[in-house]
Amino acid sequence: MTTAVAAGSSKLHFRETVCRGQSCGQASWVSGVTFKGCPQKGLSGSSWVSKVLQIQRRNFPQSSINDNWKPLRAVSASYLKDGSVKYFDFAVIGSGVAGLRYALEVAKHGSVAVITKAEPHESNTNYAQGGVSAVLCPLDSVESHMRDTIIAGAYLCDEETVRVVCTEGPDRIRELIAMGASFDHGEDGNLHLAREGGHSHHRIVHAADMTGREIERALLEAVVNDPNIFMFEHHFAIDLLTSQDGSDTVCHGVDTLNTETQEVVRFIAKVILLASGGAGHIYPTTTNPLVATGDGIAMAHRAQAVISNMEFVQFHPTALADEGLPITPAKTRENAFLITEAVRGDGGILYNLSMERFMPLYDERAELAPRDVVARSIDDQLKKRNEKYVLLDISHKPREKILSHFPNIAAECLKYGLDITRQPIPVVPAAHYMCGGVRAGLQGETNVRGLYVAGEVACTGLHGANRLASNSLLEALVFARRAVQPSIDHMSNSTLDLSASNWWAEPVVPTSLGSNIMNDVLSGTRKVRKELQSIMWKYVGIVRSTRRLKTAEQRIAELEAKWEQYLFQQGWEPTMVGLEACEMRNLFCCAKLVVSSALARHESRGLHYTIDFPHLVESKRLPTVIFPCSPMNGTWSSRQLHNQHIH
Repeated sequence: MTTAVAAGSSKLHFRETVCRGQSCGQASWVSGVTFKGCPQKGLSGSSWVSKVLQIQRRNFPQSSINDNWKPLRAVSASYLKDGSVKYFDFAVIGSGVAGLRYALEVAKHGSVAVITKAEPHESNTNYAQGGVSAVLCPLDSVESHMRDTIIAGAYLCDEETVRVVCTEGPDRIRELIAMGASFDHGEDGNLHLAREGGHSHHRIVHAADMTGREIERALLEAVVNDPNIFMFEHHFAIDLLTSQDGSDTVCHGVDTLNTETQEVVRFIAKVILLASGGAGHIYPTTTNPLVATGDGIAMAHRAQAVISNMEFVQFHPTALADEGLPITPAKTRENAFLITEAVRGDGGILYNLSMERFMPLYDERAELAPRDVVARSIDDQLKKRNEKYVLLDISHKPREKILSHFPNIAAECLKYGLDITRQPIPVVPAAHYMCGGVRAGLQGETNVRGLYVAGEVACTGLHGANRLASNSLLEALVFARRAVQPSIDHMSNSTLDLSASNWWAEPVVPTSLGSNIMNDVLSGTRKVRKELQSIMWKYVGIVRSTRRLKTAEQRIAELEAKWEQYLFQQGWEPTMVGLEACEMRNLFCCAKLVVSSALARHESRGLHYTIDFPHLVESKRLPTVIFPCSPMNGTWSSRQLHNQHIH
């Protein structure tokens, strides 16, 4: 892997300038502008993918199945082969808004497998409270939405992507309404539009404070009623199945683990959409559900996809601080409870524990400043005052308005003795959203043929260095739809071969190790996971430094090596798979991508703030790009299972 800060303008033009990088698979530094096996040259906004293909694929290591590559015979519908191999026209990894919206469209043209790690509704979408931003008011404009997005993104956004998303957003909202999604309306009968931090206008379409849940409900209902869509619950995606066709890397499917039956199931498909969400659980406190362990980003990286902007991890400023509640929850939450941006948009005020309002001291926009500003301000208050949380007060607003706008938040707080209509809410920042991910073009295409991405797993250029509130569901909707036509075209020009499943060695479920060893492995892995999360929070949090980042890099490398050595000493083999072990390898991979990217950025921009380079530097207003190299000498987390060397 090579980590480069590309040079050029916000239109994402690149030259051969590399800062430094640490491979997800190798703990070695590279520097300079010439890389054996890892060249990089010009990329640009919407056309960067084709240019990367021409340049990057040239030196990718040839897969062991290269000699067996052949045209695929046509298969008209889904097939089941001895229970462990399934054939589809389209395979969708993830059941959030991006995956489901895409599935509903491509299902008009072929069979679709929707592969989801847990229950279909268990996605980041389901936890999204605030809403979807779109220009639906006559007083608003696409230009205004674009300006707000670019300012929030610290001018690192791709302008063409921003224009596309802001222009197409209103139609995507109307499509949801036509499908049965129910959003709040005002007394005049029109959609009620809220305002959130960073927005200059009221443009947030919402369903109280449970917008994501309502969108997920409408989409799942449509999916269940579609005869061409097959839902595979509790199927954990292990690795993408790829081959080399000359200089092209090609994606043919994905290996999964049925976590209920402990069986490996292989999906072969003409087109793969990766819509697997983010990686919030590289940190100890996150608003993300347990499934958000960076599986898609890690799988794509191992499959030679280009990764971008991983240093920009968004910490939501206001997650519920349980230790500040009148009644402490009986057990630690699996994920932090989000207090939506809309509370501040509706007039909520932030105070420290002395009831001193502090946001005007940091930014003239006060509580309506973008999330990165608010999170850093809260972090500064906590460190200066040695306190563990701050207070968000909305109680000065009418009780009826509070309860109608935020019924879910009010109910959750009331369970622990806090009435938000009378008392301030204890809040603290928590890892929330990955602005970086798998680099995508304007149609969700990647540099891996047959692989498309949408949603949080993707880096489209929309968010730049910091995501504007309520732009995430919008981006997912827009790119899910934009990926449809090229996917259909690719599917129509592709065929399936029923022997394709034999091209790759199959992962192995470690039943041979016995229950005692497996219990030890699980216990050890859980401890390692907590240690990794602690390192990331301590050294790669809201405020960073070069020294702390280098410490994180070293400690993560040592921890990973120690964990892998422990696994293999217990009899674990490189082709073995288990849910927690595979999640751990993905967490390691994503954590190293974040650290490597953060070390490469020698300025403070958006969500990446470092005390060693505390200012914006115009010449560094460039995306960070991670180009893949040969992973053959890397760690277990850096290699596809079917490319593993047996120890």
